[in-house]
Formats: sequence, structure tokens, C-alpha cells
Amino acid sequence: MDSSSKTPAAINDPRLDPEERLAALRQGVPGISSGMEKNGNGEVNNHIHTIYSFSPYTPSMAALKAREAGLEAAGSVDHDSWAAAPEMIAACAALGMGGCSGFEIRVSFKTGPGGKPGPMADRKINNPDSAGLVYMTIQGIPSTAQESTAAFLKPIREFRLKRTRQMTEAANVILAEAALEAIDYERDLIQKSQYLRGGEITERHLLAAAAEKIITRYGRGIELVQGLRRDLTIPVEPSQEKFLADPANPHYLYDLLGVLKTGFLPLFFIQPDENECIPAKDAVDFALSIGAIPAYAYLGDVGNSPTGDKKAEKFEDDFLSELFEELHRLGYRAVTYMPPRNSPAQIEGIQALCARGGLMEISGVDINSSRQSFNCPEVLSPRCRHLVDTTWALIAHERLASVDSSWALFSSANPFYSLSLQERIILYARAGRSLDLYHPEESVPRLIEELLKGRLP
Repeated sequence: MDSSSKTPAAINDPRLDPEERLAALRQGVPGISSGMEKNGNGEVNNHIHTIYSFSPYTPSMAALKAREAGLEAAGSVDHDSWAAAPEMIAACAALGMGGCSGFEIRVSFKTGPGGKPGPMADRKINNPDSAGLVYMTIQGIPSTAQESTAAFLKPIREFRLKRTRQMTEAANVILAEAALEAIDYERDLIQKSQYLRGGEITERHLLAAAAEKIITRYGRGIELVQGLRRDLTIPVEPSQEKFLADPANPHYLYDLLGVLKTGFLPLFFIQPDENECIPAKDAVDFALSIGAIPAYAYLGDVGNSPTGDKKAEKFEDDFLSELFEELHRLGYRAVTYMPPRNSPAQIEGIQALCARGGLMEISGVDINSSRQSFNCPEVLSPRCRHLVDTTWALIAHERLASVDSSWALFSSANPFYSLSLQERIILYARAGRSLDLYHPEESVPRLIEELLKGRLP
């Protein structure tokens, strides 16, 4: 199905309520009411951004795009927000897919034992913009944790909002010097985001607002490229110029964002503090308290960025053993990484360290641009095939823990806690695949009974 021409527009309308988008999905996609033929390719992706952070896709559309690409399971992960989760889980169920959810935050590794500086306080770890600050995800959040998760994220969102307002003011000074229209914070950021519905405003929202002012001034095409270089002194690489010189480029905004992220954002970027990027231990402890899975997001030294907005530079590869010791001290339970981004040697190194430290491996390709493909054939390679199992284990964990917290994969009260992590993952992967994907919540009691009796297929 060609989603660009046959999908009802309501499915991807950010102005509608989630239930309206879900209704459009159920009514407008052929075959849903009677059950779509599976026709999956076995691929999975647990790290799809939606409009609740920055993305061209609502949760319903993200699930549909994943389904059209042949994925058999998909999960939403937004910055500082879990607001997409109910819609994403429901959309995946409507499409007969496995569904899971989580969120991504930046945390601080600056404080070590006893309040002293941490061993990586001054190192660039996995964050291109900040030393000592780290991206992590909290995955597999039980549906019963909705209120506590929103309360946990509320101050983080508020501190980020304040910092973003300050960056907007600084960006407007630069725009004014180039005779460009100023960004209206309320109209161009608050109202165009999902902040008032529990979403987050990110640097990309600010860059998108700047991009609109730039497009309004110069139009689309080579004049815009010339204006960036002449009036804003923003460098444009030849590969970027090729895209921006084409007025008919359907990904124009996202290609321009890639240029602005590396050439414009550093001019006014304000470093977040530990009010916004809380100590990592606090985030890990919160995740475990609600039965979720705290995961370190491995980046690795970057060559070619799959999202097109990260320059080549070095990150944590030179001190991985030391980093994993710190992850163990902080209580992390998993590492999430992107098979398309990393070399075979990087992946094998991470897998060996995870196995040695008893950490779950979670695969997820960061989707936040219309130019990106939802496909991830790398996950089906012999080197990464086990990541499909961990995805189905994550799905089972989320559904089971939503009914009974003792069934969380890492809960000490789990009936199978005496098994090794690998044995539990294999068991939970079988459980995830045994769910009625169209009615996952309703099938959990039966699944628990089969687990306890050892009757899983």
C-alpha cells in the first residue's frame, strides 16, 4: 500500500486526538477489521520517534509505516515523553504487530560514589553536545505507570522548556542580524509541538522554526544555499547542497535541519544542567521502581550518521570497559544500540561486554526524519538475529508487567528469576510471540497460565 496516496490524512494529523487517529487507522486501512495478512519480514524496531518529540509521524502513522515496511514489531521512544505510548500500543495491536514503548532522556554521569566527580565527568560519552551527559532510554514501561512516569518527567520537561526559551532568544539575535524574521516562541514552538499534550520541545523544534524563517526569506533552492553561506555563515557540504538546491525535494525541511544542527545550533546552544539532566542513578532507580528497564544508549565512534545530522567524531569506544563498570555500579539492566550505525567490530565488542556484565541487548534504530527507511535488515543478520528475540521478550515483559509487576523481566519476585538472564529472555521471547497481537492485553491471563505450566509453544 502506498501510504502517501491511499492512507487517510487523519492518521497522521497531529491536531487530532489519539482516539480520532486510531479510528481513522482502523477504518481507513484495508484488512484491519478482518485481520491483515501477516506478510512480515521478521524485522523489528524499538526506537521510533513520534510527534511527541520531533518526527513527521504520529504514533498511529509510525506504526503503519513500520507495518508497511514489513516490520513485525515496533516501539515508540520520545525525548522526555511517554505520551505516545497508549496510541502506539493500540495502533500496533490494530495492525497485528507487537508493540512496546519507552522514552529517552539525558542524564548526568558527573557524580560518582560519595558525591565525588564521576570517572567520566569530563568525557564525551554518547552525547555529541555535552561532556559528562549521557543519553539513555527507559524501555518496557508497564501501562500502570502512566501517572508516575508523567510526574517523573514533569520537572525535566519544565527545565528544558526554560532553557529552550533562552536559546530561542539567542537564536533570534542571530536571525535579526541576517534580516530574518524572529521566531515566535508561543506560535512557532509551543503551538506547533505536542508540549501541551505531554510531549517535549527539542532543539529540532527550534531549528525547524528557524528553517521556516529561512525558507520564507530565500525560498527553496540554490538561493537558500547561498543565503545560508552569505548571511548566516553556515557551511553547506556538497552532498547537502545537492538536496537543498532541489525545490521539489520532499524531505527539504529535514535536510535543512541536518545543516542547521551542525552549523547553526552551536552558535546559540546552552548546556543543560543537572536539574534537566538528572543524575543517572536517579533515573535508573526510577525505572526499576516502576518495573521498567533502564538502558544505556551506545553510540560508538561515528563515521557516517544514519540520521544525517551527526558529524564524524569519537565517543565511548576508547574506554568501554571502564564505562561498563560504571553502568554496573549505577544499576543499568540493558544496552540499546543501532546495528546499521555500528561496524561489526563495534557490535561484537558491545555484545561481549553485555554478556560479561549480564546486560540485556535492545535494538532500536533512531527514526526521526522522513528521509529514513523503517527497514533494518541488519537485525536479521547472524550477528544480530538474537535482537529480534530480545524485542519479543521486551514486548512480553511490558504486557505481563502491566498486569502484575512481579512479572517484570528483572523483578526479584519473577517466578523465573532463578533462571539466567539469557534463559529468561528466551522464555519471554516465546511468550511475546504467543500473544494474540490483535488483543494483547486480553491474552495475558492465558499467557501467564501457560508460562506457569510450561506449555508455551
